[in-house]
Amino acid sequence: MKTDSNFTIFYTDDDPEDLEFFREATQSIDQSVELVTLSNGKELIDILDNPPPTPHLVFLDVNMPGLTGFDVLQHVRKTESREQLPIVMFTTSNDQVIIETSLRLGANFFVQKSSSFPNLKKSIEHAIKIDWSKFKTTSDNFVYAA
Repeated sequence: MKTDSNFTIFYTDDDPEDLEFFREATQSIDQSVELVTLSNGKELIDILDNPPPTPHLVFLDVNMPGLTGFDVLQHVRKTESREQLPIVMFTTSNDQVIIETSLRLGANFFVQKSSSFPNLKKSIEHAIKIDWSKFKTTSDNFVYAA
């Protein structure tokens, strides 16, 4: 697990209940995690363009009005300084087309949202434990399996 005293996660989702559920799960993790929640893709792009803070990891909902998670992912990957920013696509769907599109557009990881608090917490902890500087995304390790 990361030992940084300020491990920053950005989570972008248009659903206030999902944002709060994620916040509660993140706060229950036994480590210092700073969570920045954003309600749409434009907010995420704006904060990435105007740091601090700078995220160590981004969780990004796929289905949002306006800029979708795919739109934001494409925008982020076009910026050279953010090519290595770990992005986890986070959605209720486990549709193979969405998974394949996420991988093709440059996401590092894919997690299906869980309505179970223990499973949500476990998926966040798993993503935090990954050494993203060494992680090489492949179709075999792309999808989180609880």
